[in-house]
Amino acid sequence: MAKLYFYYASMNAGKSTMLLQADFNYRERGMATMLWTAALDDRSRGKPIASRIGLDAGAHLFEPDTDIWASVAAAHRIAPISCVLIDEAQFLSKEQVWQCARLADETNIPVLCYGLRTDFRGELFPGSAALLGIADSLVELKAICHCGRKSTMTVRVDANGVAVKDGAQIEIGGNDRFVALCRRHFVEALQR
Repeated sequence: MAKLYFYYASMNAGKSTMLLQADFNYRERGMATMLWTAALDDRSRGKPIASRIGLDAGAHLFEPDTDIWASVAAAHRIAPISCVLIDEAQFLSKEQVWQCARLADETNIPVLCYGLRTDFRGELFPGSAALLGIADSLVELKAICHCGRKSTMTVRVDANGVAVKDGAQIEIGGNDRFVALCRRHFVEALQR
């Protein structure tokens, strides 16, 4: 029986790299995959999914109203899909997470979602909250804080490196805008 997986971490834990490795493993064995990522993340180098270590791949883009279930099911009817892999899963809507669960349950296609658990304020993203609630398997990936502890939080910083406390939940950026920290240093950064 297929499962819905959620691999989550703070920034810089290698989520996209692990997704691309899983995709490679399926394809190396002759199995077809379907990759997805959020349309709003436009930082890629010409490929929608790009890791910081230089790996990249083409992918389907989802918007808030994309019916992932219908898209994958239609493609699966034409040529069997062995796995669906979703990057930036924190940007999925609650409805899209349920569509992913339906894919696993009704089409027997494993769905592997990779994303952030919390935003720069330590609050859950809607997609992450839904995945934490219904995924069959939850896997925390490890990133490291500057102190050497496990990084579980992501802080947004301004151009001077000072933690930002307010603003929209979603802002696209990389190491120039976000820093992975342990909870202790996350709290300290916000108190400055």
